[in-house]
Amino acid sequence: MNELPQQLVNGLLLGSMYGLVAIGYTMVYGIVQLINFAHGEIFMVGGFGALTVWLYVLPDGTSMWVALPLMLIGGIIVAVLVAMGAERFAYRPLRTAPRLAPLITAIGLSLALQQAVWAWYPDANSAITFPQIEGGPFEIGNVTIQTGDVFLLVAAPISMAILAYFVMKTRTGRGMQATAQDPDTAKLMGINTDRIIVIAFALGAAFAAVGAVAYGLKYGEVQFRMGFILGLKAFTAAVLGGIGNIYGAMLGGIVLGVAEALSTAYIADIPGMEQFGSQSWANVWAFALLILVLLVRPQGLLGERVADRA
Repeated sequence: MNELPQQLVNGLLLGSMYGLVAIGYTMVYGIVQLINFAHGEIFMVGGFGALTVWLYVLPDGTSMWVALPLMLIGGIIVAVLVAMGAERFAYRPLRTAPRLAPLITAIGLSLALQQAVWAWYPDANSAITFPQIEGGPFEIGNVTIQTGDVFLLVAAPISMAILAYFVMKTRTGRGMQATAQDPDTAKLMGINTDRIIVIAFALGAAFAAVGAVAYGLKYGEVQFRMGFILGLKAFTAAVLGGIGNIYGAMLGGIVLGVAEALSTAYIADIPGMEQFGSQSWANVWAFALLILVLLVRPQGLLGERVADRA
């Protein structure tokens, strides 16, 4: 029990990272009813975009306190450009096609992005070291917060506050809500739905890039396959919270992260369950939680916020 506060904080931080990536899944689905399975790779290229700024743009010896904002901007720019290009050239031509076509396209795009990054960074087949913030770790009572986690602790709530303001208070945000409810009526009301869809892809990619920088700082490395499992977990978080619900995506991520941290910490202490408490089993417990929640509440924790367009 003495470890419980630490495990809860670990789960909260991990879940916040899942939630940042899950926002991209849920925003795109809420507007165009598309599960963008390439979003995990958008997360990955955001991390490599930030790493590229560190390796090739900034001079040697630059402090991470100076470099981090520039790396974050670089990662966001790369992720947003890739996401906008994917929407324009891969998904938009298939918007009226059967739903299976864009789904297969998303899987193909995911593999293509992995290979493109591997071609640019041949060393990405193994993990590439990600620069770390100096100082820390920080002790708060019985809880230890690593220096890399401080970025996530600050970035996640700020990102959610910016997103909430954008969606609820801006003209474009209200246009996104209208397009999500009924795109045909929104178009008749003068809303440029193509522009709204591009913005949704761009916003989701920006949050994924923030999550990717947090991943690099947390684990100290990036590699070209890192978007696959984390993308699946982020999609799980989006479904868990209620696909199409922005706040549900973050809630689902936090629930998933806390469940993963607690299962890894405590299941091994149960007699006869020692082998099921390893980190490799954390993925299994994450999806088991999803199945359990969907059996009890199929619409997710906060419910799906997508209008019936039948």
